Amino acid sequence: MASLEERLDKAEQMIKMPGFRQNKGLGNEVGYYVFDYPPEQELIVRERIEYMKKKNAKSFDGFEIVVFDLYDLIIDTLEQEGYMDQCYLFEKKKGIDRIVKAVGNLLKIDNDDGTIIKHIQEHTPKEAVIFLTGIGKCYPLLRSHKVLNNLHQVIDRVPVVMFYPGKYDGQALVLFSKIKDDNYYRAFRLVD
Repeated sequence: MASLEERLDKAEQMIKMPGFRQNKGLGNEVGYYVFDYPPEQELIVRERIEYMKKKNAKSFDGFEIVVFDLYDLIIDTLEQEGYMDQCYLFEKKKGIDRIVKAVGNLLKIDNDDGTIIKHIQEHTPKEAVIFLTGIGKCYPLLRSHKVLNNLHQVIDRVPVVMFYPGKYDGQALVLFSKIKDDNYYRAFRLVD
């Protein structure tokens, strides 16, 4: 089995290929990919994503890597709406399950016109590859299969790569290699 570094090298090579960005070879299926990795290697993956983003300038490669940290999007929205302090108090009084539901309702997480989906849609240039990060930091506020399902309804012009701290076997997402997220079979493994 390839090391994480080798898999990241291969991922970087793949996204540079014009066929990848045009979704060729996928039976005209929208290009949705999962790059799974051991959760304990999160910091290595973060560093590599930042490196790839800086390295792949649109002016040089003809496309831009756009990184959306889902956790940062949630926190930014809660702060903009003035709900952070309320969230702390609400969690203290009602517990984590109620805060998950309240935040989910605020962000319309179950809808393809939710806050996060709209943000990604509005901030993705025409020639791009979307990187979704922050999945582990979002748990349990946001489930990755919901994001992918909702994005799949509205983003079909550029490939989407979800960096997933856990395991993906082409059907099931297992967060941190322990928590079964849900089945999701529309995405391809980016590299083995």
